[in-house]
Amino acid sequence: MTRLDPRDIEILRVLAQDGRITKAALAERVGLSPTPCWERLRKLERAGLIAGYGARFNLRKLGPSVTVFVAAELEGHTAAHFQTFERAVALHDEITACWSLGGGFDYLMQVVTPDIDSYQRLIDSLLEARVGLARYYTYIVTKTVKDGAPPPFDVLLGGEG
Repeated sequence: MTRLDPRDIEILRVLAQDGRITKAALAERVGLSPTPCWERLRKLERAGLIAGYGARFNLRKLGPSVTVFVAAELEGHTAAHFQTFERAVALHDEITACWSLGGGFDYLMQVVTPDIDSYQRLIDSLLEARVGLARYYTYIVTKTVKDGAPPPFDVLLGGEG
């Protein structure tokens, strides 16, 4: 675990809100001169705390879409079962996120498709491919209430920062 001081945490906060900020503007926002700020940023990247940079998209502007969460149970619980399923998930761009869970379900997947018919074709293809999917439960997103919030740095770091 990398030890973070309040300036490092502030760099992470600013980047979580604005990943396109210039290095000079970042330095100004966190109260550092550009060179020390850039060195801290590189340290955070090298430590793997910053996994990457990207954009968030307004899917409504792209065209019709539906977001579905799928709770999945596998037929078996050996390493081979999990690996087979995970390899299949990686092949489908419509599955935009997938988490392995402890508890009742084995996986939670986020799926984005143009419509429900496309979603069902994806599920049918997974079932036909015999990737170990025993049961699945579909939850259709009807409204986004909160999305893309930065992590709660203060909570995660025990009140630091």
